[in-house]
Amino acid sequence: MKNKLLRGAVYLAAGLTFSILLYIVAFVVIKGLPHIKPSLFAFHYTTKNVSLMPAIISTLITVTLALAIATPIGVFTGFYLVEYAKRGAKWVEIIRIASDTLAGIPSIVYGLFGMLFFVIALKLQYSLLAGILTVSIMVLPLIVRSTEEALLSVNDSLRAASFGLGAGKLRTIFHIVLPVALPGILSGVILAMGRIVGETAALMYTLGTSTDLPKSLLSSGRTLALHMYVLSSEGFHVEEAYATGVVLMAIILVINGLSMTLAKQVGKKMR
Repeated sequence: MKNKLLRGAVYLAAGLTFSILLYIVAFVVIKGLPHIKPSLFAFHYTTKNVSLMPAIISTLITVTLALAIATPIGVFTGFYLVEYAKRGAKWVEIIRIASDTLAGIPSIVYGLFGMLFFVIALKLQYSLLAGILTVSIMVLPLIVRSTEEALLSVNDSLRAASFGLGAGKLRTIFHIVLPVALPGILSGVILAMGRIVGETAALMYTLGTSTDLPKSLLSSGRTLALHMYVLSSEGFHVEEAYATGVVLMAIILVINGLSMTLAKQVGKKMR
């Protein structure tokens, strides 16, 4: 009886979660899909077309460069904490606690830090570079923790067998540990990607809200999430805000699909 009740509770929670997700997606699609029109994809923003193409370009640049900065640092840090640092060391625990604490800090705090440090102190002004550096710091703890958990899930017997066959530390990591831990590492990167794409508060204080196409990394701009927030808060283009939400979800699905496909191909080659 207890097992049946527990199984029923699990199914109920899963069904409730899926229903809420389906409702949100359906609500945004129904509200926004009829308002998607060619003028929304013009390369120049005006008050009439409220084009989201500059926001799409700014979003892709921000996500690509932020992950290019945060992913190597986060993954290498996770490998160091698991594979090279002494297990049980106090300073390793301090790093883990600090990482967990930073992961729980509200994004607006990162935005204020980015504004004070990158925008004002380093005089980068409101720019893509300031926003990229800010969100890179914001998602770094997430990538570190997910990498660490993925590596800890790899059975130590695999490492011992590799060492027993004469493989070195680096060869064991790249040929034994990494292929097994790759799905978990990729999950952290995808979560970091989603957080960057959906971020508004941190980028509002660092990236700015310019509607122009970015000409360089020192140009201001706005991401799709920030574009949607501005349109909805103004109250004049609510329909276009819903349309932006549909495009944003489509871009996230495409990026996640490409990332998972690429990871599978890389995992097969590494094995």
